Amino acid sequence: MVRSDKLPPLPSIRAFEAAARLESFARAAQELGTTAASVSYHVRQLEQQTGLHLFVRHPHKVVLTAAGAAIAREATAAFAALHASFVKAQDRDEARLSLTTLPTFGTSWLTPRLGLFRARHPDIAIELELSAEPQALGDGRFDAAIRHGLGDWRGLRSVRLFPVLFMPLCAPALKAAAAGLEDPGKALDVPLLGRPDWWGLWYRALGVAPGPPPDRFGTSLAAEHMDIAAAIAGHGIAIGSPILFRDEIAAGRLVPAHDLVAGDGRAFWFVYPVARLQSAKIARFRDWLSEAAAAELSHARDLAGRAVILDP
Repeated sequence: MVRSDKLPPLPSIRAFEAAARLESFARAAQELGTTAASVSYHVRQLEQQTGLHLFVRHPHKVVLTAAGAAIAREATAAFAALHASFVKAQDRDEARLSLTTLPTFGTSWLTPRLGLFRARHPDIAIELELSAEPQALGDGRFDAAIRHGLGDWRGLRSVRLFPVLFMPLCAPALKAAAAGLEDPGKALDVPLLGRPDWWGLWYRALGVAPGPPPDRFGTSLAAEHMDIAAAIAGHGIAIGSPILFRDEIAAGRLVPAHDLVAGDGRAFWFVYPVARLQSAKIARFRDWLSEAAAAELSHARDLAGRAVILDP
């Protein structure tokens, strides 16, 4: 037979290695999830391709030939090394959790709390990326995400955290200037900040439509936490989440400019691919995040209970 430098098919090598290690085609088949006939076929193919007699076959067992024993030692070592490389890769992957989340949620609520997760799970490093647009999961870049919506993302397991609520917020010094806020046609001494659609929905919840005209708005900023920063600085009245900015309200840097709380039926969700249900790092972060969100929601129980929820 002409010698070939081409490696025999991997299924044949795998069947041979298992049969050699277990000294049985039947036990090898059980380990590989196939049949003894299939293992025998692959071994026979390997023998034909190499021109080597690898086993002496007996009725209830197989015994390696000298050539088979030499190859088996190398094959077993190779598969063991390959298995070890996968284990190491899995260990490295389990030690790093890559998350993508919304800018305001990540900046104002999640980041200040991540140290608590690290204190509980110091063996898991967090990589956090902020993005206003939903990022794909399952392509290796991100393990999980925090999104807002209705929780119905195909192929993803969704865990509800707390509702998306909003209300007018301002610096304490602007509370008096916000006294005429209920009338969207009334001129105010300070501009409105934040998303016009949220303002429109808030006025609908108030029973006033349409919402404020375009000339009522001040500087247009890219994210809710930037609107809130401008409101804290006294540059206007922002529409924002009393849950995400509870610390600012508790510290007196913000006050509600009106008591009405509105929502559009959406919530914040922790999401991850269904295929990653067995991931220990995701499970640990999910459990910690759910616990933190439940504590947050307990503080916001009154807000959530009196919120007026409308369709967007």
